[in-house]
Amino acid sequence: KLCVGDIATLLLQVWFSVMIGLIMIPAMFGLSLGVTSVYIQILVKILEWATLRIQRGHRDRPTLPVPAPLPNGLIQREGGSMEQEMGELRRYRTQSISRGEFALSDSFYFYRKGLESIVDDQVTQRFSSEELVSWNLLTRTNHNFHYISLRLTVIWGLGVIIRYCVLFPLRITLAIIGLSWLVIGTTLVGFLPNRRVKNWLSELVHLMCYRICARGLSATIQYHNKNNKPQKGGICVANHTSPIDIVILANDGCYAMVGQSHSGLMGVIQRSMVRSCPHVWFERSEMRDRHAVTSRLRAHVAAKSNLPILIFPEGTCINNTSVMMFKKGSFEIGGTIYPVAIKYDPRFGDAFWNSAKYNMVSYLLRMMTSWAIVVNVWYLPPMTRQEGEDATKFANRVKSAIAHQGGLLDMAWDGSLKRDKVKEEFKEQQQKMYSSMVVGKKARNSQEPHTESTRR
Repeated sequence: KLCVGDIATLLLQVWFSVMIGLIMIPAMFGLSLGVTSVYIQILVKILEWATLRIQRGHRDRPTLPVPAPLPNGLIQREGGSMEQEMGELRRYRTQSISRGEFALSDSFYFYRKGLESIVDDQVTQRFSSEELVSWNLLTRTNHNFHYISLRLTVIWGLGVIIRYCVLFPLRITLAIIGLSWLVIGTTLVGFLPNRRVKNWLSELVHLMCYRICARGLSATIQYHNKNNKPQKGGICVANHTSPIDIVILANDGCYAMVGQSHSGLMGVIQRSMVRSCPHVWFERSEMRDRHAVTSRLRAHVAAKSNLPILIFPEGTCINNTSVMMFKKGSFEIGGTIYPVAIKYDPRFGDAFWNSAKYNMVSYLLRMMTSWAIVVNVWYLPPMTRQEGEDATKFANRVKSAIAHQGGLLDMAWDGSLKRDKVKEEFKEQQQKMYSSMVVGKKARNSQEPHTESTRR
């Protein structure tokens, strides 16, 4: 007779056999058995049915709370320049005002801009999760949709059991195996001499590990325009939504990572990776030295046999709706820039990492208990600095191309506003624009030498 221990052992054997035979081995060689695609198709059908059921429930029971419409903007902004909008305000005065005079009505422009920022701030809302059109049967929602009908409640309950009792154990097991193999594999490859075989094995180990980790997230990734994939000796820049952006991109090719050296488990992983591949890790003191960082990156790019560097110029995670200001340091290195646009499908899970609200463990728990990670990746044509173009303009040009391809909002604001106050230079820029409009450029320029001599 079979005892409880024998049954448990049998179940574990079946569990690991299915996981290794149907998930790990195909993932290691970049193969797919189509299980994830079928799973996503079933999810789409279920979510469509749930949306129709919710809409029918609202029609049958008008007292149910109706979800608020998506915030496409509470305020309709004019979109003109400062001079144009102030000109509209000045038109309503009975007396005309010349360019060199101050008008009290100008203050209303700044009042309105301040109120618009308070009521509908376009910056800080990029650091909160993207709103959904309909409920995706996850518990993270502002409305109790699962109480609309018994069938919808049963489907929601089954989803909780599947996500936490089936998918989560499977995903955490795959993640542990993938990271363990990454540490062991890269450490063993690091003992080989620096030859072509070592580079080939290093890339193979990295690809296998990242593909296992991607399967651990039930990731469905669609790559577009693969002919534009980053090449060795180049710099790959992409918009940044989540720490798993690295897994998503490295699932299709190897990159040299750039970042700060850590201690603990992350430090173990970093030290093992750098043994087999020339990743660029900086100490905390070096990160503050911009010249040292640029020099090391420029030396890496100069060696055309090195893997392309992967950089996220925003410097922080944005909520999958926008692309914020690119730091110009990545574009001062030189070489060829390979832009990449990443866009997640929020219906299956929120990939955005709100670091102010969740630590890394909580975030990974949310990811591993979501339905899936569905993402589109576009490789854009390589770009180089044009003649007479400075690093800031080049960064903005690359950012605009990524935003346009990914269907994201192109914003000029700095992503560091998530944690820091507005820089004084942004305030001074507005002051200079108003000064040049009221005083006039010629008058202001004539005063500059006098001001400079006074300072001396």
